[in-house]
Amino acid sequence: MSSSNGGKKPGEATGGGFFASLTSSLSNFGSSMHNSVNSFMGYEGLEVVNPEGGQDDVQEEVHKGRWQKEDRDSYWRMMQKYIGSDITSMVTLPVIIFEPMTVLQRMAELMEYSYLLDLADECEDPYLKMVYASSWAISIYSAYQRTWNPFNPILGETYEMVNHGGITFIAEQVCHHPPMSSAFAENEHFTYTITSKVKTKFLGNSVDIYPLGRTRVVLKKSGDVLDLVPPPTKVHNLIFGRTWIDSPGEMLMTNQTTGDKVVLYFQPCGLFGTGRYEVDGYVYDSQEEPKLLITGKWSKSLSYQPCDTEGEPLTGTDLKEVWKVADFPKNDKYQHTHFAHKIKSFDTAPKKLLASDSRLRPDRYALEIGDLTKAGAEKNNLEERQRTEKKCREAKSEQFTPKWFTRTGEVSATPWGDLEVYEYNGKYSDHRASIDSSNIDDVEDPKSIQFNPWQYGNI
Repeated sequence: MSSSNGGKKPGEATGGGFFASLTSSLSNFGSSMHNSVNSFMGYEGLEVVNPEGGQDDVQEEVHKGRWQKEDRDSYWRMMQKYIGSDITSMVTLPVIIFEPMTVLQRMAELMEYSYLLDLADECEDPYLKMVYASSWAISIYSAYQRTWNPFNPILGETYEMVNHGGITFIAEQVCHHPPMSSAFAENEHFTYTITSKVKTKFLGNSVDIYPLGRTRVVLKKSGDVLDLVPPPTKVHNLIFGRTWIDSPGEMLMTNQTTGDKVVLYFQPCGLFGTGRYEVDGYVYDSQEEPKLLITGKWSKSLSYQPCDTEGEPLTGTDLKEVWKVADFPKNDKYQHTHFAHKIKSFDTAPKKLLASDSRLRPDRYALEIGDLTKAGAEKNNLEERQRTEKKCREAKSEQFTPKWFTRTGEVSATPWGDLEVYEYNGKYSDHRASIDSSNIDDVEDPKSIQFNPWQYGNI
């Protein structure tokens, strides 16, 4: 391992020339796709290989994916004009590529291994504390490797979660253009806040996703404030071939209180899957000397080991596992984890669920029960109602104001652009405490609640 402050450095790209030559040799690729590929091959090579397969898989992988040929070719013709653009809120996506979850619910998935933050809060060793905290930040990638698209939240939509690790979690869609979400979570060990926004670059058959969000964790025992900068993500084979996801680059977690930091390098996937999932790096003290090395695979487990000032493992020490991924359900259509199923269910919902909650979205629920036609119609209906609400609001010369989060005026600089920061305003805690202390049994079936995130006018 390298002992530089940035951990391992990215290697040279290994796939462009291979994929460029590969596409020219696929004789049965289909004339429609062949013509489309030729129109942008100078921009980026078309990637059609299963990252975990061998060269024999190439012909098979070309024809896999979730698209019907007619839908795929039509969508490809429409999308070509967006090559090189940020498509965050520009394109309406077909429901066939969605999973029955929203972005807000996906944000809550980061809480699956929240026990790691509990351990970080209880830990007296400042460097092991950073191992626990950074392992928590990496753990979500084991779930995010699934390739289905979550529903974009409606402005004012929320998601609530209780009954997990003593956590109360609330997320809200705070802005529609550009799409921005905020979330807050708390238990006896930590508070967690995030303002989430992404920037994208569409590259034809792939898209680069840059996280402009700010993630902050405060450990209650020590008062340490931890900030996180995740690596960018690349989604391969959006239209042609089997879709897969990679997140090559550096993750940085900084203890703003002590100056300690963790720098972890996510290895890019090479030819035939070499290096896939691998992550390694170091915990550095405030003087930027390595103290502990961290290594593993974000899809399976992470371990740590004491190291010398050169970053080499100390003699007489062993790797110790700090995190291991939980078992996944077998043959799950959307590759959802057991925890993802809990998030979708009402088992993790609080008493008197907000009518704006993601669980209540009719398009999401229709997709969950397998009715794609109804899911598509309900999705279009919600998007049209959102446009109507916007017109109503503008007619009154009013601006949307989130209920549970407040725009601070602070602008946070990220490696990929500036971010307008929203902070939790504490009102949800008061709201929930009032309901929980009311001593009124919640006899209402939450499934009977009509989804209603709207704040302006009768639409």
